[in-house]
Amino acid sequence: MLVDWDEFTGRTAPIDFVEVRSRVSGHIQEVRFKSGQMVKKGDVLFLIDPRWAKADVARREAGVAQARVRFENAQREAARTKQLLDNKAISTEEAEAREARSREAQAAFISAESELNTAKLDLEETEVRSPINGQVSRELVSLGNYVSGLAGGATLLTTVVSVDPIYVYADVDENSYLKISNLMREGRLARDKNGKTPVDVQLGDTEGFGLHGFIESFDNKLDPNTGSIILRALVPNPDGRILPGLFARIRLPASAEYPAVLISEEAIGTDQNQKYVLTLSSTNTAEYRPIKLGPQHEGKRVIREGLKPGEQVVVTSGGMARVRPGMPVNPQPIAPANANGTKVAQTNR
Repeated sequence: MLVDWDEFTGRTAPIDFVEVRSRVSGHIQEVRFKSGQMVKKGDVLFLIDPRWAKADVARREAGVAQARVRFENAQREAARTKQLLDNKAISTEEAEAREARSREAQAAFISAESELNTAKLDLEETEVRSPINGQVSRELVSLGNYVSGLAGGATLLTTVVSVDPIYVYADVDENSYLKISNLMREGRLARDKNGKTPVDVQLGDTEGFGLHGFIESFDNKLDPNTGSIILRALVPNPDGRILPGLFARIRLPASAEYPAVLISEEAIGTDQNQKYVLTLSSTNTAEYRPIKLGPQHEGKRVIREGLKPGEQVVVTSGGMARVRPGMPVNPQPIAPANANGTKVAQTNR
């Protein structure tokens, strides 16, 4: 049983691409990675001089302590208000003022705590950490330079891309998309053990399709300018060999499984626009047989029409011109490629 495959060109791309920017302003004190290094989420990449942030935290802590004392005093005053009011020791206006001062002191205490938390966040952000697992680029700002953490103007420090797995994007023409989507909808397309439609990928430095993944998604619209739709495949990349942006060829299943006849390319001749083979008759003579070709498969050619399983075809090392229809042949088993004479191969399924 065979499956037809369609091939398309594409490019690799990371699942995650993150621009690492400063969230606080200051001078770069340390760079804690090497260009191209693999990093984990949370690893410190840069250290921005933390002295001013530490000083601000200490100032905010003192402000919280002062606000706490004022709030506690105001609470004690407010707690005595009812008794003093019942004893007519204070006026109603004074009682209301004490309650207001208590609420005001409480609000000031909450505000001081909020400012302290903000200062602590700023101190944490002096350690610029990797937001994802992946491969870091080079440092775009070197040691000692001043960086800005202002919203909208934060300095770009480096980038990190995820490595494993990786996406492969390809443009699939309209007809191929319709064929594949119909097969997927009908449940006739090949699937792996996880129910995913498999794909094979070839990089520029390899001869075969040695990388394997699955179809992750198709885009939600067809580009009317190109008549194609974007396919996204997901491919494991545990060793990190596949970098984002590489040229790739991607091979997709384009049919359901079907029984097929395969023969050697050497057995196929051309008669003007007609492809043909010479079959072996019961009297060991060559017979002309027109055929329709299908795709290649592992060095052999699929025959769509013209041959049946079990029939024998003539293969000659000197070319089809050496044998003519009606000529007697002496059938022999397939010999090594450098042997001379007529060879007969049995078609396979």
